[in-house]
Amino acid sequence: MNKTHLHDIIKATLKEDIGRGDLTSEIIFENGSNSRGQFIAKDNGIVCGLQIIDIVYRLLWKDIEVVLHKRDGDTITKGDIIADVYGNTRTLLTAERTILNIIQHMCGIASVTADTIKVLDDDTIRVCDTRKTLPGLRMLQKYAVTCGGGFNHRYRLDDGVMIKDNHIKASGSISKAVKKTKDKLGHMVKVEVETETREQVLESIEAGADVIMFDNRSPEEVKEWTQIVPEGIITEVSGGITPETIAAYKGCGVDYISLGWLTHSVKALDISFNLIDSEE
Repeated sequence: MNKTHLHDIIKATLKEDIGRGDLTSEIIFENGSNSRGQFIAKDNGIVCGLQIIDIVYRLLWKDIEVVLHKRDGDTITKGDIIADVYGNTRTLLTAERTILNIIQHMCGIASVTADTIKVLDDDTIRVCDTRKTLPGLRMLQKYAVTCGGGFNHRYRLDDGVMIKDNHIKASGSISKAVKKTKDKLGHMVKVEVETETREQVLESIEAGADVIMFDNRSPEEVKEWTQIVPEGIITEVSGGITPETIAAYKGCGVDYISLGWLTHSVKALDISFNLIDSEE
């Protein structure tokens, strides 16, 4: 993850949560009071975002000791100690919610991604995310997908060309849209076309698309359409696939399955922070 961008995200999150100060901790605890604490897994899953712990503390108080017992991508089980921390009591408690909000969300994404790959059970297909992310958190969410074993689709609109239904309507046809982009793009940028019919797939092939997406298609349709796509053109299926139906796409022949719910509908993995002793 880009460190500058990561620091910006965390600073904004801390500003949102702390405001003018942590009234409770600042009133109850002297500034010289130190404590020990632990981040503990309350559920099974994949851990992700552990560097957040150290970065948040460093932004608030430079002398917090952080000892990580796991690495991003590791499997954790309920009761596992993820990290031990020691330092200024006020800082440990002020930072608690910001740290937990971020890493619980990232762990949830990593865990769902890993579970999805396991359910699909097809190592010829890469599971990837989409741009359906929470505003401001895309970098964290997409990183979490990779920690769960998945892959990233476009980060931003300038990463590649993706010609969707509205682009096709406004251009007049897939052929016209692809031609316009190919005439102006450099050779390093891929062009993807979203298709909904067999005829659109054939038109995309003829137009010279680099990637063809089968949008909201059944496993049976996908298996049929992949057979007509020449080798060298990447295939992808997206839309309408749920955690309950993804297993049906095993062996369908595509290169990628992109899933918005890996990031936009994930449940946070339960993690707690507990002080274990305090020193005046």
